[in-house]
Amino acid sequence: MAKVELKHIKKVYDNKVTAIADANVVIEDKEFAVLVGPSGCGKSTMLRMIAGLEEISGGDLLIDGERVNDLSPKDRDIAMVFQNYALYPHMTVFDNMAFGLKLRKFPKDEIKKRVEHAAGILGLTDFLHRRPKAMSGGQRQRVAIGRAIVRQPKVFLFDEPLSNLDAKLRVQMRMEIKQLHKKLDATMIYVTHDQIEAMTMGNKIVVLKDGDVQQVDKPMTLYNDPANHFVGSFIGSPAMNFLKGNIEKSDRLYFKSDSISFSIPENIEEQVSTLAGKAVTLGFRPESIYDHDYEDRAQLTEKNAITIDVTEPVGAETFVYFTAGETELCMRSSSGLIYENNQEINIGFDVSRLYFFDPESGKRLV
Repeated sequence: MAKVELKHIKKVYDNKVTAIADANVVIEDKEFAVLVGPSGCGKSTMLRMIAGLEEISGGDLLIDGERVNDLSPKDRDIAMVFQNYALYPHMTVFDNMAFGLKLRKFPKDEIKKRVEHAAGILGLTDFLHRRPKAMSGGQRQRVAIGRAIVRQPKVFLFDEPLSNLDAKLRVQMRMEIKQLHKKLDATMIYVTHDQIEAMTMGNKIVVLKDGDVQQVDKPMTLYNDPANHFVGSFIGSPAMNFLKGNIEKSDRLYFKSDSISFSIPENIEEQVSTLAGKAVTLGFRPESIYDHDYEDRAQLTEKNAITIDVTEPVGAETFVYFTAGETELCMRSSSGLIYENNQEINIGFDVSRLYFFDPESGKRLV
């Protein structure tokens, strides 16, 4: 078992800067958990506290039910893979992977067995006698991962390990790390600022902002059911659209902004009725906007006329950008529909995919 529990974990630096406020996160045995958020949100600090590289200011960190706050990194039975590969340039791949085991006085036969096993998993068997300078970035990253594998730790920690690789290689390495998790059946905690990386790799995602845990959930739950404005805006590419307006009541409930208005659908009218007369921020995904001339469905709102600013064909789909009042919005469309700049179209919103947020706190209202 390698269950990791953070109970009211805090990190406050000497200059009174709070890096982690009050984190409560449970990572189950064999889970692949991703810590994600913008730069400075505290995700690397949280990972380093788990590793024992940062002192914990408050709370309890448990691994397999044992409190490890005061244990040194070497006694926590974890292995960490860093952003920079940290390989010894004068050593061969074999020696780089074996170095930690040699320090721990493992028998030579056991070291050879573990290194060759890890090399086989990572496709490095033919490179064991090379030095790092004769290898590509992706191969060096595999060596760094192999050095962690030979330790056979309870928990693997990854601190933005792919950020130095080019886009194509990053995609390849994402798949390889996912396959590695499946083969090793181990607990892995992975830090990234890239929400696409988080969505595609983790089966649990911890979203952080300014040292606070915003939401902990499965990838598609975060996407379809964000807890607040920040999670909705951070998860998804292109990002969720947001439009400030008011909920008004006449014969029925309406959402009204400077340039977009529609009646609130009957299936959520009762829930939204508590917001009548209040300012709200409406959230909707780019794929929840449709061209009324090509989509005739009962779940669309009334027509709203807009003028296209810019189109971005990206292959199988096209991103259509337009302005509502002073807010730029994005519609995701099929590449089969051809749009031009300055073209006027009528749009509608999928009423089953509307989100209402408090404009001040950002909290999800309905």
